[in-house]
Amino acid sequence: MIVGAGLAGLTVALHLAEQAPVIVLAKRELHEAATAWAQGGIVGVLGSDDSIDSHVRDTQDAGAGLVDEITARFIAERSADAVGWLVEQGVPFTPDEQGPLGLHLTREGGHAVRRIAHAADATGKAIHDALLAKAKAHPNIELRERWMALDLITSRHVQRHEQSRCYGIYALDMDAGRVETIAARAVVMATGGAGKVYRYTTNPDTSTGDGIAMAWRAGCRIANMEFIQFHPTCLYHPQERSFLITEALRGEGGHLKLPDGTRFMAAHDERMELAPRDVVARAIDFEMKKHGLDHVWLDATHLGEAFLKEHFPTIHARCLALGIDIARQPIPVVPAVHFTCGGVVSDLHGRADLPGLYTVGETAYTGLHGANRLASNSLLECVVLGRTCATDILSQPPQEPAPLPGWDESQVEDADEQVVIAHNWDELRLLMWNYVGIVRTTKRLQRALHRIDLLRAEIDDYYANFRVSRDLLELRNLVDCAELIVRSALLRHESRGLHYSRDYPRTLPASLPTVLVRNGETR
Repeated sequence: MIVGAGLAGLTVALHLAEQAPVIVLAKRELHEAATAWAQGGIVGVLGSDDSIDSHVRDTQDAGAGLVDEITARFIAERSADAVGWLVEQGVPFTPDEQGPLGLHLTREGGHAVRRIAHAADATGKAIHDALLAKAKAHPNIELRERWMALDLITSRHVQRHEQSRCYGIYALDMDAGRVETIAARAVVMATGGAGKVYRYTTNPDTSTGDGIAMAWRAGCRIANMEFIQFHPTCLYHPQERSFLITEALRGEGGHLKLPDGTRFMAAHDERMELAPRDVVARAIDFEMKKHGLDHVWLDATHLGEAFLKEHFPTIHARCLALGIDIARQPIPVVPAVHFTCGGVVSDLHGRADLPGLYTVGETAYTGLHGANRLASNSLLECVVLGRTCATDILSQPPQEPAPLPGWDESQVEDADEQVVIAHNWDELRLLMWNYVGIVRTTKRLQRALHRIDLLRAEIDDYYANFRVSRDLLELRNLVDCAELIVRSALLRHESRGLHYSRDYPRTLPASLPTVLVRNGETR
């Protein structure tokens, strides 16, 4: 049972399906996964000027001292095979006859060399379309649209006394309006991140932290949730609040400017526009607050119309439709939440703390991203660990089936008003944006936690008395993730990577991941 139909979920499914039947749940339509929104590309250590060591160093530099080197090396060593596998699946990467594997490689912030394989500026969609077509055609893969997992079924549900494990999930069939009990040999959470916990994000509406919240409620450890990556350049436009302007546009020479045309990145980092995302996002946030701006400008006009149309056709067309000709005008941009660097503690085979439960992709914490994700490492992680996850699942001996209890709706009724959900959703996302944003203070974090506690009480009461819906389940998961983010941030008494505190502006000489344990203990 795979929950999530993005790159992580489909990679696991395609590798499993050669030997086992697979069900893949998509919370909305199949094409709405966050993968399809990824523009930049996927890392591949392919060029003669590149090396595994170089990629590992760049990953560690971006991760600000919290990257697990074993994980980074494991994934870098398999990057060429990952790109090659995607080519075999029919992904139409931008070609270059002179390039390694015949591919054009671009460069993004934080990378020492060109090592990003891409499909123009819509790589995620190209990858997702290719894998989804393969999955649809595979006789061993059942794809279910508009199904949402509620919770994991564990030993506490079946009242068995052996070691706790995962036996399956409760899932809501939205079209039928009923909750089903689904038993599974293994459950893979590939639900993406929790970007929708913030008011402004580049993530799709599906990114509500479902897998993280369900694993937490089931007793799994959660790590590094304070490290929320803000992408520096989201289009600032009233009609497009979630459109990303890819890192590669700066990698190809785009300049960040103030309204008077002054470039400002030199005052913040010697790497200028090619600094890691946390540095660039904080620099933009600083300049906006200093000058009272709603946005800054990303100027690519000097690159020329022909170059922009060839390399960034999606951005060129989308902006042009909104009245912005990027070949002649700078692009208004602001930072927005982009990636959840923390997640469910998992190993290099995707195994979480609960036997039978696996997490892959943005849902998981493997130590790869540390305190800040290096651009285009996320798609790579999905492919590499999606494969190792499938291999581990197939190596496990079959489990004796256990009778699973059905979902009990006998004590609930249909909701009388939906305004409670809508109001709490808006309040949660706004308080997270205002109090738990790019720059934080202890007082703001404490205020946020107090409000989250009040919201949780209202949400839990609503959940206990009314039949579940997608909006209610997403809100329940988001409030769990919001609390995990705030509690993690309060425990980090330093500024590092994506976590910047005015009360603790210095970076400690050495640090460890923040790990939350369900019984209230932390370490």
